[in-house]
Amino acid sequence: MSQERLFATLGAASAFVAVAAGAFGAHALRARLSPDLLAVFETGARYQMYHALGLLAVAWAATRWPGPWPVRAGWLFLAGSVLFSGSLYGLALTGMRWLGAVTPLGGAAFLAGWLCLAWGASRG
Repeated sequence: MSQERLFATLGAASAFVAVAAGAFGAHALRARLSPDLLAVFETGARYQMYHALGLLAVAWAATRWPGPWPVRAGWLFLAGSVLFSGSLYGLALTGMRWLGAVTPLGGAAFLAGWLCLAWGASRG
């Protein structure tokens, strides 16, 4: 599978999970979580969707500006989604506050991914 196809597939799958998580939060968790933990869960879903769209942009950018930078951006967006959104989902569902220490690592991966995508675009 080409990298472009891989990132398009990952982006679409991640968007699917983000929509499912948002619906789960809005319907199944509203009565079960405190408002602050529900907001944490919703933040995870929102950022997952943003970066699912980012993965689709990476798939496009990899065809437009071949090179390592868009690919690096894609892997960083994927890592950021797992670390950032995953830690927020886990925090909200389990109440384990230590997961909040993982969230900034995901945020840093998101930021690095956007820088890589910008660098790839400027170099392409």
